Amino acid sequence: MSPDNQFLRSGCPIVNGLDVFGDKWTLVILRDLLCGKETYSELADSPEKIPTNRLAERLKMLEAEGILVREQYQSKPKRYKYLLTQKGKDVLPILQAIAKWGNTYFEGSWIPPKWFMET
Repeated sequence: MSPDNQFLRSGCPIVNGLDVFGDKWTLVILRDLLCGKETYSELADSPEKIPTNRLAERLKMLEAEGILVREQYQSKPKRYKYLLTQKGKDVLPILQAIAKWGNTYFEGSWIPPKWFMET
């Protein structure tokens, strides 16, 4: 649900954010896009093993929300790359905060690259 959508279920910004990011996979996809992955196969190859039907659904939703754009890079067969818009890039501080919290409270969790945490 885009912020300009007249059918938001609440005026609460947390609820509105959760309507976009509140599932098991969306922030993982955004993490991967922020880390340089662009193609469907690169995204499907994440260590978390997102089911391909879920990946396709989430990419369509993120495109509809204006968080990413799909750009064709091959015509036969048609292949697309997925690029974050500014709206998508602005998710980075959210992921940084979650990573910092996770590193504090989940022993053995991955330490994100320095560039990821400082950008």
